[in-house]
Amino acid sequence: MSRFDNNLVVLGAGSGGLISALIAATVRAEVTLIERNKMGGDCLNTGCVPSKALIKSAKVAHTLRTAHKFGMSNVEPDVDFAKVMQRVQGAIDTIAPKDSVERYTELGVNCIMGEATLEDAHNVRVNDTLLSTKSIVLATGASPFVPPIPGLREIPHLTSDNLWSLTELPKRLLVMGGGPIGCELAQAFQRLGSQVTLIDMAPRLLPREDTDVSDYVLERFRAEGMDVRLECKAVGFEAGLAKVELPDIAGAQDLPFDQVLVAVGRSAHSKGMGLESLGVDCNPNGTLVVDDYLRTSVGNIYGCGDVVGPYQFTHMAAHQAWFASVNALFGQFWKFKVNYSVVPWTTYIDPEVARVGLSEQDAAEQGIPVDVTRYGLDDLDRAIVDGTASGWVKVLTKPGSDKILGACIVGPSAGELIGEMVSAMTHGLGLKKIMGTVHIYPTYFEANKFAASAWRKERAPDKLLDMVGKLHQWLR
Repeated sequence: MSRFDNNLVVLGAGSGGLISALIAATVRAEVTLIERNKMGGDCLNTGCVPSKALIKSAKVAHTLRTAHKFGMSNVEPDVDFAKVMQRVQGAIDTIAPKDSVERYTELGVNCIMGEATLEDAHNVRVNDTLLSTKSIVLATGASPFVPPIPGLREIPHLTSDNLWSLTELPKRLLVMGGGPIGCELAQAFQRLGSQVTLIDMAPRLLPREDTDVSDYVLERFRAEGMDVRLECKAVGFEAGLAKVELPDIAGAQDLPFDQVLVAVGRSAHSKGMGLESLGVDCNPNGTLVVDDYLRTSVGNIYGCGDVVGPYQFTHMAAHQAWFASVNALFGQFWKFKVNYSVVPWTTYIDPEVARVGLSEQDAAEQGIPVDVTRYGLDDLDRAIVDGTASGWVKVLTKPGSDKILGACIVGPSAGELIGEMVSAMTHGLGLKKIMGTVHIYPTYFEANKFAASAWRKERAPDKLLDMVGKLHQWLR
């Protein structure tokens, strides 16, 4: 075809798709955005927004329950779970207009609700309409993976997609999965009043983090009353009962529950759109095979977000969307390689765990030498007065340099604090620059400066200081 109805057709109106469509409209391209379910995708409707709203309510309940630490007594929260879930839905409803058909139509995007199929590399059918397009961006996301454990699919089970319809708090909640989603939701439900049992086949929680983080989180969860069972394999399910195998215990053990939440990973949405017939290659896990420009094996089709990976974060989908849309629109003139050099994330347990760049585990696996500097929040004045004096800032630097290769922060508002490290890494600023920046007292923000100061103190020029000391002695 020499002419097309659209410069770009985008499949999926989650973070990646919305940003792709917005960029196209901003540069005056003709763009159509297709969504089969709800505008805003998983992040708005079943992921980031509802989970963080739930976590906030759970944190308030925990604060009340532990109010004796602040000089108050006999404070026990009366959790009205139905109202908690109403609040969660209210947060979704408040944010939803930002991602709505109406808003994006006003911004210049042609929005269509329906199921899309690629008839060929330049024609997309949705409902009864055939759209021709020069390029396509696939931003179709992912959904919770339910493992093929005998009996699991035959009983009612919760995932991060459907748990938001709950109106009654489960008395006994079994959570499968010790990754970020499982940990966040397990702690939230435990604090709201469920008795949570968290199981995972791995030997530790949050396996992408260093062992110090995993150990700390495990200790906190157990201190809050959660039953955490690691190296625990579920082998069968029936109504209200899981059969599990535990290390050093012969035979399957019974774990009773009222609800089971499956949080063991997510599967990319790459099936059912006609990609197979077009020769669009996929990885064994279902994600699209893309090159450094986010181009699939079919040259005018690009991908971004969870359907591509390797990072299933809303902010990464938005980051990839810029490269996918710009390359799809202007690739014949300019192309831009997607940049994964600085990728931050936060696990929103309490206290939060935030990380960017290399961990000690990563550095060891990749054979990268690093220096490690650690500053404990038990020394931070703001944390002391707030009664939150645990956690740390850990910074990995290049040996002989203040260049930041990675950072991990465990503590209150860690997801906010990591921003300074992200900016420093992005713009090539080292720990000396952070140390030389004024930080407000008393704030958690100071922890970054104190970590930088700890790095500098470990490298104090002792010989020079000895000479200066002698100078002062002579001047006396």
